[in-house]
Amino acid sequence: MSILQLQILVAALAIAQSFPIVQHHSTPTHTSPPSSYASRRRTFLSNKSAPLFSTLEEKTTQQQEQSPENYVTARGDGSSGGGGVPMKKSTRQSQEPTSITTVSESDVNDNDNDDQLVRPKVGAPMPIGRPSWFRVPAPSESDKSRYVAVKESLSTLSLNTVCEEAQCPNIGECWNGGTGTIMLLGDTCTRGCMFCAVKTDGKPPEPDPFEPFKTAEAVTKWGVDYIVLTSVDRDDIPDGGAQHFATTVELLKHAKPSLLVECLVSDFQGDPNSVATLAKSGLDVYAHNVETVERLQKYVRDSRAGYWQSIGTLEHAKKVQPDLYTKTSVMLGLGETEEEVIQTMKDLRSVDVDVVTFGQYLRPTENHLSVVEYITPEKFEYYKNVGEEMGFKYVASGPLVRSSYKAGEFYLTHMINSGRKEKGL
Repeated sequence: MSILQLQILVAALAIAQSFPIVQHHSTPTHTSPPSSYASRRRTFLSNKSAPLFSTLEEKTTQQQEQSPENYVTARGDGSSGGGGVPMKKSTRQSQEPTSITTVSESDVNDNDNDDQLVRPKVGAPMPIGRPSWFRVPAPSESDKSRYVAVKESLSTLSLNTVCEEAQCPNIGECWNGGTGTIMLLGDTCTRGCMFCAVKTDGKPPEPDPFEPFKTAEAVTKWGVDYIVLTSVDRDDIPDGGAQHFATTVELLKHAKPSLLVECLVSDFQGDPNSVATLAKSGLDVYAHNVETVERLQKYVRDSRAGYWQSIGTLEHAKKVQPDLYTKTSVMLGLGETEEEVIQTMKDLRSVDVDVVTFGQYLRPTENHLSVVEYITPEKFEYYKNVGEEMGFKYVASGPLVRSSYKAGEFYLTHMINSGRKEKGL
């Protein structure tokens, strides 16, 4: 064992002793939602019935009633859940499009609504041909060695990355630069979102208790200055994996105090205690994605997620740790309107979100939502300009931009380090 590994192990033991052991089948205690959010939500919404933080009992009942397969079948708007969980053959056949050459209004619209707005659907005809701006250059011979080194490091330590699991188009660029987004808590999600390629299961394997240690070892070997940690949703764990994240952050900061850590996390089922646990762990950027505009939430995300719950999560993180940078991402090309995108930015700025990214939704498999529209680079640039005018500290907007896009890290690194210098840290 190397000296560095020994130091990390000692730190892990110290951290483990300082935190209470979480029993995976216990019931967490939920506090009341932030009052500031409750009042703001009344202003934003005409429907005031749903609280920000749903009770654990409601969520548990919902999970018992709807397995990933039953959940997708009940929705009736797709042939699979996250990761391509198949529906029954008879149901799937009834939803196959009769034509793949034209896009009719009935293919993409919800017939229960008369607002004439487009809604995404699994199996709907796709726009013909993928635009030229999606072409990504293959790694050069000099870059391949770095790519292979990162891949081997992850494989040796049995670590997962969202880069591979979610089929990110930027994997070559990021890994060639010696950086990646490590996915904690396993590779199986308890939710079934209609856009996501990560596999799903209502009862995934228990998390690896040594994963925080392995993550610190891998990141130290890479020699990077900025790392993104993300995870699948783990609704089967009382705190959603918040303490697992916090321990990983602690170990990373111990191994390299100057390292900047971004955590892209779930909504933790709206539990403010879990949000606070991570927000106070020492991370630098708290990221959680709203994914799409408010109107399209029920078509795109698992029913346990929600637009206002996500916004409340970002607000609460900054409330308990004001120095945090908060960040979110929005997929475009799912049928949203320009007005809806701009309203989403307004909602995010109302809770002081610092960073927003916009990227093109790309269908991972035929069992996921079809692309409604390919957004042009010019339109992405327009949204970037609008966001900057609204006061976001940074806006990354482009067809291939993703939540943990490497280009954004350079700006965030500069921004965070500048803030540290101003405070004399």
